[in-house]
Amino acid sequence: MNVFQIAFRSIRQRFVPSALTGLSVALGVMLMVAVLVTYSVVSNAFQQRSIDYDLVVGKQGGEYQLVLSTIYRLETPPAPIPFRYYQVLKNRPSLFYEGVPAPEAAVPIVMGDTTQEGNFPIVGTTHEYFTNNYAPERSFKLKGTGFTDSFDAIIGSQVAEQNGWDIGSTFQILHGGVNAHIHEEKFTVVGVLQRTGTANDRTAFVQLSGFYSIADHNDTTLVEAKRREQEFFGSDYDRIVAESEKFPDTDVSGSAIPTARKAVTAILVKYPRKMLTVPSTLSGIMKKGHRAQAVNPNSVMRQLMNLIVGNVAMAIVVMTVLVIIVSGIGIFVSIYNSMSDRRREIGIMRALGAQRQTVFSIIMAESILLCFGGGLIGVLFGHGLVFLGAPIVEAKTGLAVDPLTFHTAEFYLLPALLLLASLVGFVPALTAYRTDVSRALVE
Repeated sequence: MNVFQIAFRSIRQRFVPSALTGLSVALGVMLMVAVLVTYSVVSNAFQQRSIDYDLVVGKQGGEYQLVLSTIYRLETPPAPIPFRYYQVLKNRPSLFYEGVPAPEAAVPIVMGDTTQEGNFPIVGTTHEYFTNNYAPERSFKLKGTGFTDSFDAIIGSQVAEQNGWDIGSTFQILHGGVNAHIHEEKFTVVGVLQRTGTANDRTAFVQLSGFYSIADHNDTTLVEAKRREQEFFGSDYDRIVAESEKFPDTDVSGSAIPTARKAVTAILVKYPRKMLTVPSTLSGIMKKGHRAQAVNPNSVMRQLMNLIVGNVAMAIVVMTVLVIIVSGIGIFVSIYNSMSDRRREIGIMRALGAQRQTVFSIIMAESILLCFGGGLIGVLFGHGLVFLGAPIVEAKTGLAVDPLTFHTAEFYLLPALLLLASLVGFVPALTAYRTDVSRALVE
């Protein structure tokens, strides 16, 4: 019988106090693992390239609001910019910004409404949104067809599942803002996206021309619309209008509606990889102007993660580390206090031929079993906790959380527990090592 078998039997004899001390370690490890795994998933989703575009262009203002609303649909959309600006940026941006070439792709986004059922965000766009990858080397998989009619809609997997919609389903959209009401127009589902693990899963996309054709979306007079354009473009207004009329309206954007009365919330811009410096150059130029802003979504989210989420996660991890340390101290107290009750037992072992080193090893083995065993259970419970919480996170944010995801810190956790076990078990083991056999047998 080896020392670990003897230590395990000793733990079983003191089952209640041993179980409580081991459980305290397991709870601390469980919390740490759950925090690390969740943070790892969220961090990867926000910091890595979760969208295959270089820039998000919108009205000058808050960068976080622009990115969170456009890409993650977690914020109120910012004020819109003229549709004519989108036309120029897509076809001939040098009219605004000297030396800047036309992008590989420029996709318009309009937001502000939600589905009547389920309250999912509505995004008006063109079919080009689905022909581009939603993330690097990840393309949309679509059941059904793309946009062919103004009142067509393509819905995300979560929208389809929660609302019970499929191809052929019809729905109405809810106008946001103070005067919330249901639009009379009905949209027909022509396509359902396969699950992407992004905000696209909980989004209903409608044809851009259909979005503009909604009566309540065109209540601004033409005179007022032109005034807003003039205010946006300033002294360049006449030149921009003249040039923009030359651009073909190939995106089915509702040509029956005057261009001045149309607007976009944001523009997703992508440049060829051989033009890596163009996005940063364009972003820098736009910061000096007054028309719009162009931000790198990954850079913005990295800042947000580091400033807010990263600090919160670190604080929680520090707290759980303290919990584990306190649990280790509990193991020390439990084993040390048991020494007085086990003096006779140790004396008998020594009298039967057990060496001092063997007794020392048994006590150390007990400490290791309690710490390491509690740690293993905590890892399992931690991933189990993530498994239970994954549907809630996905429902709220659209982020797919894999319970089997491992954070690199987990690989250092168990060795750290072995070190902790060695530290807390050393003094009780040394006490057992120094036990006087004759006195232990007499007592």
